[in-house]
Parts: sequence; C-alpha cells; structure tokens
Amino acid sequence: MFKTPLRILTGAMLAASLAGTAAAATKLTIATVNNGDMIRMQKLSGEFIAKNPDIELDWVVLEENVLRQRVTTDIATKGGQYDIMTIGMYEVPIWSKRGWLVSLNDLPAAYDVDDILPAIRGGLTVDGKLFAAPFYGESSMVMYRKDLMDKAGMTMSEAPTWDFIAQAARAMTDKKNEVFGICLRGKAGWGENMAFLTATANSFGARWFDMDWKPQFDTAAWKKALTFYLGLMKDAGPPGASSNGFNENLALFQSGKCGMWIDATVAASFVTNPKDSKVADQVGFALAPDTGLGKRGNWLWAWSLAVPAGSKKVDSAKKFIAWATSKDYLALVASKEGWANVPPGTRASLYADPEYAKVPFAEMTLKSINSADPTKPTVDPVPYVGIQFVAIPEFQGIATAVGQQFAAALAGNISADQALKNAQALTHRAMRKAGYPK
Repeated sequence: MFKTPLRILTGAMLAASLAGTAAAATKLTIATVNNGDMIRMQKLSGEFIAKNPDIELDWVVLEENVLRQRVTTDIATKGGQYDIMTIGMYEVPIWSKRGWLVSLNDLPAAYDVDDILPAIRGGLTVDGKLFAAPFYGESSMVMYRKDLMDKAGMTMSEAPTWDFIAQAARAMTDKKNEVFGICLRGKAGWGENMAFLTATANSFGARWFDMDWKPQFDTAAWKKALTFYLGLMKDAGPPGASSNGFNENLALFQSGKCGMWIDATVAASFVTNPKDSKVADQVGFALAPDTGLGKRGNWLWAWSLAVPAGSKKVDSAKKFIAWATSKDYLALVASKEGWANVPPGTRASLYADPEYAKVPFAEMTLKSINSADPTKPTVDPVPYVGIQFVAIPEFQGIATAVGQQFAAALAGNISADQALKNAQALTHRAMRKAGYPK
C-alpha cells in the first residue's frame, strides 16, 4: 500500500498579489520522501516563500519505495513531472552519467559547497561536478543500552569488534522477559536487509563482485559473514526477525526490548527522545564493528535534492535547493525545533558549532560518516562505487532477490549454504544477461 500523494500549495499567489504584481508564480513540483525531516522542511518552506514570492511549491510526498519507483520511471522516460527530486547516493552516479541530472556546480558562493562533509560530497559528485545537494547524511553505528551492558558486566569501547558485539548480545539476552541482546535488519529488500548485510560483509572481507564483475557469494568471506549473522540472530535476536526492517527495530528498541541495535545514525534522535523512547536516558553509541581487516560495517547515505534534466524551471529549482540545504536552514530548524532535530551529517560547520556538540550522538555520527569511503568500500579491490550498494542499474533487482534468499535463511526455511548458492546463481545469471563485464 502506498500513501496518497500529499499536495500542499503555498501562499505564493497571495504574496504576489500583496506585492502588487500580476505576474504568474513559477510552480515547482517537489517529489520527496515521507520522513520526519522532509515533512519538517515542507512545514518550514513558508520562510522560503516569504523571500521568493514569485515561486510556488507543489509537494508530492510519498513512501520511500513508491518515491523511488515514481522518480525513476519519470526521469527514465523524460516525463517531466517533477522539478526537484529527492534521491540518494545510489542514483546520483548512475543518473548523472546518463545525462539525467542538472549539475549544481553553479550554486552561489554563499552556499559554501566546500563546507559539505567530504564523504557526503564525494558520493554526490561525478567527474568533479556536484549533481545533488544533501539534505541529511547518515552512516550506521551501534546504539546500545548502557544499563543492560553494565548488568552484563561488560564495557562497550568506541570501536568494538564483531566478536565483542556477539558476546555482549548473548550476555544481555533475557528472552523470558522479552529482552533481546541485538536487533538487526532481516526484512528482504536492497535497502533493508541487504543494506545492513552488504556493509557487514565488507567488514568480513567479502565483496559483491571481483574486478572482472564475477559474483563472490561462493567465497569463504561471504559464508563467514552470513553464518555469523544468522547464528547471532538465532541466539540473541527477537522472534520474527525476518520481517523486521528499520521501523520495526526502531519500535523494538524504543520499547526497551533491544540491548543493541546497529543501524542508521539518523535514528539516534529518535531513540534519545524521551517523548518516544522508554530508554532515552540509557542509550550509548559506538562505531559499527569490524573484524580487524581494516573496514567497519558501516554504510554511507544521503537523502539529497536534485534537478532532473527535463525540468523547465532549473533556476528556480536551484534556488530552492540552495535554501533547503544551506547553513541558514540548519539554523532555522535549531531555532524552531531544537538542535537535536537539525538534519544531521551534511556540513562541517554544524559539527564545529559548540551548541550542536552538546547533542549526545553528534560526535559519533560524524566519526561514522568520516570513516566511510564509497570509492574504497571493501578490503579487496572492486570495480564499483558504493558501500551498502553497488552503483549499477541492475543492483536494485539483483539485491532484492538476494535479500529474499537471506531472509529465508533467517526464517529457517533454507540453510546459509543454500542461500549463498542461490545468491551466486541468480546474480551470475542477471549479470550475464546484462552484458557484464562491459
């Protein structure tokens, strides 16, 4: 089920009338995702209209999977429905190389593009040109219950290993009282379980493809990573984990049923909000785990605003993007909603602000983002860009199918060996059909 698109027309026409001009406003149609940060942007957009009464905003707000489908279809067919699209680091390198996105290299000097965190900027830049402006950025990290860790007689380090995480998770588990040592994504999907498992596998020395684009699910590294994950979830995870994605695990953690949760850094503001979280005052943070091979199991992502090449209103679209992803916008949110609710992970100046430094998860979020390198995501060399994804058009379909295999293994329907064998076969078949190596 997808949500009915929410369309809100601002008071731009009224503003134009008051200004005494009969000129028609330029209407920008903005496609965005229905998460809290984007809805807040929509609510605060009156500030933009007040300064730009000649621009009218038409919002199309959609559930994430529906948004991806709609904008992908529109840009591929040159439909021209949207003037601004909310996309991520997966789409930018693919779409820009096809000429589907407008370069944002000419944003005004006051925008200060050099202030964007290097890891985030790098993921949105192709051939030296910025093709999307980040609204918020994220990596992934460990969120844990300090009280349960103390009860288990253990101490979390800033940079834990997977072996420590496994030991702590099992020690914190109290299934009779519905307390589970660890909650991890299990729901099938390229952006659900495969985002987590791909990043995790990187830290075990695994990779999707070798330098000749040959699938690597038949390697010892993938077997070790998947077997570790399945064993840990069996011993210390919640029941029905194969149905749990980000939102389900968030609810479990907030209700006090998870000792640890390894997921998006953007979740930190939710688990520490006493209005929503029963354990808000007990949450600690650490870097995503490693196995000593030089890569941690954390990803990199940024929900970003971009202009499709089919837009006839490029200048106005760039003006809105420059406002919504600016330093001034961050200050606006801080003044209206408090520092903890400022869109995280995009600008160095935010993390240099002494007020934002007081936010308990600010430092760990920045360290997590800075430790992620989408151009070198794995221990061994790979021909692709992307940490929790492979930036090729075929990845969405392949990874969704692989995710179904791994979810089936988590549910106990097939073995780890069978899941990996199936993943290897279907990936090989899809890549050969797509003509790789190219």
